[in-house]
Amino acid sequence: MILFFGTRPGKKETKVLNHVSCSHCGQIGTLTAVAQPNYAHLFWIPLFTINNIRYAECSHCKKVYYKEEFTPEMERALSQ
Repeated sequence: MILFFGTRPGKKETKVLNHVSCSHCGQIGTLTAVAQPNYAHLFWIPLFTINNIRYAECSHCKKVYYKEEFTPEMERALSQ
């Protein structure tokens, strides 16, 4: 019997962080937060989430902030 097991990225969820300034270029309202889960699958059916990748990107200067680099202002905007 052959088993097809592996990992696969899930659907990206994006959210524009209004009223949050980029700490690199200082522009307000240009940050977009992205969350994307990675799933373990068996026969291409997702079984469980392995991890969840989160980052924010400034559309003005293209600076990327990973979850560990989020400012308290970014965290507050994401929780709303």
